[in-house]
Parts: sequence; structure tokens; C-alpha cells
Amino acid sequence: MASSGSGSGSASASASASGSASAAGPRRRNPTIADVARAASVSPTTVSHALNGLGKVDPRTRERIKQTAAELGYRPNLRAQRLRQGQAKAIALASSMPFAVAAGPSRLGFYMEIAAAAAERAMMHGYALVLVPPVQSGSALHSLDIDGAIVVEPGEDDPAVAQLRERGLPYVALGREVSSRPDAPYVDLRGGPVTELLLEHLREQGARRPALLIGAGTRHSSVDARTAYERAAAEGGWDPLVATAAEEGGEQAGYDRCAALLADHPDIDAVCALVDVFAVGAVRAIRDSGRRVPEDVMVVTRYDGPRARTCEPPLTAVDLQLDRAATDAVELLLSRLTRKNDEDNAAATAGPPAAAVPPSAPRIVARASSLRVTAPG
Repeated sequence: MASSGSGSGSASASASASGSASAAGPRRRNPTIADVARAASVSPTTVSHALNGLGKVDPRTRERIKQTAAELGYRPNLRAQRLRQGQAKAIALASSMPFAVAAGPSRLGFYMEIAAAAAERAMMHGYALVLVPPVQSGSALHSLDIDGAIVVEPGEDDPAVAQLRERGLPYVALGREVSSRPDAPYVDLRGGPVTELLLEHLREQGARRPALLIGAGTRHSSVDARTAYERAAAEGGWDPLVATAAEEGGEQAGYDRCAALLADHPDIDAVCALVDVFAVGAVRAIRDSGRRVPEDVMVVTRYDGPRARTCEPPLTAVDLQLDRAATDAVELLLSRLTRKNDEDNAAATAGPPAAAVPPSAPRIVARASSLRVTAPG
């Protein structure tokens, strides 16, 4: 009886499972390339080439295969695809810029605005974007499985660039590379024109002795800003006053350097602090010295990000079109990877650097930190 009862229970459970499977319908396996090939009356190799953009496949046949694959619900095995092609299908976004200036405690700002736009464009091309923390000489960029990288504002002897070169990986610079041998394509963030725009705005608002506060490193934004500022000082007839602060010091470094400037040069009537976190520190230093912003000392900065908007008073800044610059950098890098893969020759990426320039000129975003004179119109 026990045996009979047990058998009856098993049969009942089996019938129940069978009934569930029947109710839900038979479990379908994922369609394969062979299934697509049979349905489209072509060979599996032709299907592979058509779906992966390889080989010479008649455009009409390629379209028919893609349509057949979609109808069957075919999904490629991405891991196997990467192994066959020898690609990671991933690119990195890297910089040696410390978070103190690139993002800050909130992890929002310059670096993350670039990352958001770059990730979206990379995904459109089937690539993942790997966000790398600030790269120093001992970081693990060596171990990442990537096909190439975008390096944000590399400095001279930049550690991120050095590690990519060691691995022989293509990269694109976002911001002109400052190096004795800059041979990577780059997206021009136009450091000189941006500085000229800020100085012109300050002069229009009545500044006669503006000082420049920049990072102590050799990023293009600092190098180009110094050149543009010294040229403007020569043309405008004021003695140039350039101060530098360590990026790692963040807001406090900007505060300390501006406080020293005001003590040594009390006639300063404006501070062009290129790094936004320095500008926030400069506002505090000006107020602690008993001066007012903008009535006594105006403050402007380069990047129109969260710090500029939330500072009190809000900071005049520049729309750098970072979203467009980031997508252009992704396109430049992927075109470089395509040339490298097509010719299977690292030398295919050599040659003079190509520059992508955003289609519109940078635009000043005037705010209370510098508005002494009512703008016409």
C-alpha cells in the first residue's frame, strides 16, 4: 500500500508538472545561428557575417537575415562573439585629475557629466563604458579588459596615457594633450578662447586688474589659459598676475591661494579661477577679507556645473558643451578602433593628431558673481 501510495503520489506530481508545462507551453530553447541560416536559406557563415558587419554580404541579403533573426528572437552570445573577434567591446574613461576637482564628494560635476554622455553614445555602438577612478602611477588600469580609452585632459607625462601606451591601446584625449609627442586624436575644449571669453566679460563689467588662478599641473586648460591671459594683459595694459594651486587641495587650496593674492595685491578687482572648486574657495576668501562679491571683486570660472550654479552668489561660467564633446570623443575613438581592426596593424593609428571641434562656440553664462553692469538688451 505504501508503495502504491508513493507511486500514486509520484504520478500525481508528474501529471501536475506535465499539466503546468502544458499550460505554459513547451519551453523553447534560444534560436541559434543555424536556425537563422535555415530560415533564411543561407549558410551559418553568411548569417554571422551579416549580423556582425563582417565580410561581403549583399545588402538585401544582410537585411533579410537581420529581419529573420528578429522574427525568430535570435540574440547573439556576446561573450562568444567577443572571444571570436578578440575584442572586449568596452572602452574606458580615464583621467589623472583628482576627484577633488573633477567631481568632489557628491561625485557630480565635470567628470561625471562627460561620463554620462560618453556612456550613452558608446552603448549605441554596442560598447560598454568603464569609468576609471583617478589614475595614478600605481593604479590598475593595466588589468582592465578594454579595447581603448578616452583620457580626460591629460597632463604632461600623464600616468593614464603612459599605461595605455605600455599596453599598445588606442586612446583619444578630451582636451588637447600636453606632451612632447602628442599623437593621439583629441576633442578640442578650446582652453584659450574660453579664457578670452571670461576676461572679455570681466572687462565689460568694469574689471581693470583681473588675476588668473589655475591648477599647478600641465593640463591644456591651465597652459592655454595662461597664454591667453598673458596676451590679454599685454594688450589691455595691466600687469599679469597668475597664481597656481594644487588640484588635490580642492576648495581649500583655492581659498588659501586667493587669500594670499588679496593680501599681496589689494588692488585686484576680479579673479578668473579656471577650476570651479577653486572659484568657490575664492568667493569665501574674498568675503573673509571684508570684501564683497561682485562689488569689490568679481569671480568667474570655466565650467558651468553644479558648483557654479549652487555657489552663493552663483558663479559666471562657460557652457563647454561637454555632452557634445564627450560623444565626439567616443566617435573618434571608435573610428580609430575600426581602422586598427580592419588593417590589423597598430601602425594604422599613427600619424598627426586629428582634432574634433564642437560645432558651436563656447557661450558665457553670466551670473551674479560678476554682474556689476546691466547688460544691454
